[in-house]
Amino acid sequence: MNTLRTKERRKWARRERRSFTIGNRIFGTKERPRLSVYRSGRHFHCQLIDDSEGRTLASASTLQKDIRAQVKHGGDRKAAELVGKKVAEAAKAAGITKVIFDRNFYRFHGRVRSFAEAAAAGGLQFLVNPEKGPKAPKAPKADKPAAKPEKEKKAKPAGEGKPAGKPEGKGPEGKAPEGKKGPEGKK
Repeated sequence: MNTLRTKERRKWARRERRSFTIGNRIFGTKERPRLSVYRSGRHFHCQLIDDSEGRTLASASTLQKDIRAQVKHGGDRKAAELVGKKVAEAAKAAGITKVIFDRNFYRFHGRVRSFAEAAAAGGLQFLVNPEKGPKAPKAPKADKPAAKPEKEKKAKPAGEGKPAGKPEGKGPEGKAPEGKKGPEGKK
C-alpha cells in the first residue's frame, strides 16, 4: 500500500513540474491569447484566454449540444478533434489566428495532440514548426557501427539433426508413455 502512495506522489510531482515549467513561460495577450486545455475522463474543454485582462475570449467543450450530439463518448480522441475544430471556428469568428498553446500538465500525446492538430488544421497558428506539418520533428538517429560479417555456416551431414535411438514421442520400448494416448488414439 505504501508503494502505491509513493507512486501517486511521484506522478503528481511530475505533473506539478510540467505545469510550472509550462505556466512560467506562457502569458496570453489580446492579439495572441492562451489556448488552455483541460481533459477529464469523460470530457474535453478548452478556452482562449486573455491574461492581461483576465477574460475568456472563446471556448469549446464536449458539453456543448452540437458536439455532444456528434460523439458517443466525450473523453476520446475523436471528441478532442471535434473540440479543436470548434475552437478554431470560434477563434476565426473573434478574429484570432495566432495563439499560445497551454497544455497545462498534460503531455503532448493522445487526446491533447489530436486536439492540437485539429485546431491547427482549422486555422490556428501555434505549432513550433508549421513547415514540417502537425507532428513534432523526430530526433536524428545516431550512426551505428559497421556490422561484422557473418561467418559461413557449415552444412550438417544427413542424420545428424536428430539423436539416434528412440522414436519421437514414445517411451523406452517404442510404446506411448503411460497415461497418454498414442498415435492410434488408444491408451
